[in-house]
Amino acid sequence: MGGCMSIVNKKLIKKHKNGLKHITPLDHDHQTTKKHIGSKRYRRPVHVLKDSSGSHIFRRYRFGKELGRGEFGVTYECQDKENGEKVACKKISKSRLRTEIDIEDVRREVEIMRHLPAHPNIVRYKDVFEDKEAIYLVMELCQGGELFDRIVAKGHYTERAAALVTKTIVEVVQECHKHGVTHRDLKPENFLYANRGENASLKAIDFGLSIFFEPDQRFKEIVGSPYYMAPEVLRRNYGAEIDVWSAGVILYILLCGVPPFWAVMGVYLHNFLYMEALDVTRTETEEGIAKAIIKGELNFRRDPWPRVSDDAKNLVKGMLEPDSCKRFTVEQVLGITYLLAGIEAVSVP
Repeated sequence: MGGCMSIVNKKLIKKHKNGLKHITPLDHDHQTTKKHIGSKRYRRPVHVLKDSSGSHIFRRYRFGKELGRGEFGVTYECQDKENGEKVACKKISKSRLRTEIDIEDVRREVEIMRHLPAHPNIVRYKDVFEDKEAIYLVMELCQGGELFDRIVAKGHYTERAAALVTKTIVEVVQECHKHGVTHRDLKPENFLYANRGENASLKAIDFGLSIFFEPDQRFKEIVGSPYYMAPEVLRRNYGAEIDVWSAGVILYILLCGVPPFWAVMGVYLHNFLYMEALDVTRTETEEGIAKAIIKGELNFRRDPWPRVSDDAKNLVKGMLEPDSCKRFTVEQVLGITYLLAGIEAVSVP
C-alpha cells in the first residue's frame, strides 16, 4: 500500500469473513429502526416464502461440508441423491430473522435470483425449500474459490488480466441493470470461480443486498461493504450507478493490490483484522474509510502506479468519479476494458 500494509503481507494479519453487513455503524437511523422493531417481541412467521418446493430438502439432497457463512446463513456443499449432482445450498436460519426487514431481505433475494436469466457469469439458481427451521436456497456449486483469494495470491494483476476481470464484473452489472436489479454489494469476496483452472469462469454470487429499481429511482438505505461503498450511498441518495463505483474499486485493487480508500494507517481491515496491535475498533475504522471515500482522493504515486498506462488510470478515474452523473456508464467501461484487454470490441454505444 506504499506507506500502508499490502493485503499480501499475511504475517501480521489474519483473515476474517463475517459475510455481508446490512448496516454499518454509520447508519444510525437504520440501526434505530431495527432496534425499535425488535423491541416489539417480533414473532418470526411460520412461512417466509410465498412458494417453495416444499420442506423435504433432506430427502432430495445429502448435506456435506460447510463452504462459508454470513450474517444470516451458512452455505454447504450438497449432493442430489437422485442424480449425484453437486450443488451449493445456502441455509438461512429463521432464528436469525429478527425483524420484518430481515424477512423482506430474504424474500427479495430469492425473488431476484429467480428473476435474473441464465448468464455465464452469474451463479445459477436451482431451487428453494423451506421448513420450520430455515430457508434453503439451492444454487450452482462453484469450486474455484473467491476472486479475493486469487488477488491475495497474485498481489496484483497485469493490466490485461485486470481488464478481463473487470469486463466480466461489469458485464454482470449490465445484465443486472438490464433486468432492473442493482447488486449493491460488489466486492471480490462475492465473485467465485467455477473451478480451479486459470481460465475458469468468474461468477457473481450473493444477492442478499440486491434490490429491484426503476429508472431514476433513488435509495436512502446505507448498505454494502465499507471499502466498496460509493460516496452517494454514504450521503443516502443513490441509484444503480453505485455498482460501477464498486467495480472501479475492484479494478483499483486488481491493479495495485490495495484499496483506494482506507483508514487507520492504511491497514486493509475489512477482510483482514489487525486491530489487536493497533488497538482500534471496527466502528472507528469504518468511519475513517467513509471519510476517505467522501474526500475522494486517488493516489497514483505509489508503486506500481507509475508503470500503469494512462488508459488504465483514466478508466479507474472514470469509474471512481464522485459525481454519479459524470461517472462512466456501464457501456463506456466495457468499451475501454475491451481495448485494455486486447479484445476486438463488439458495437458499444
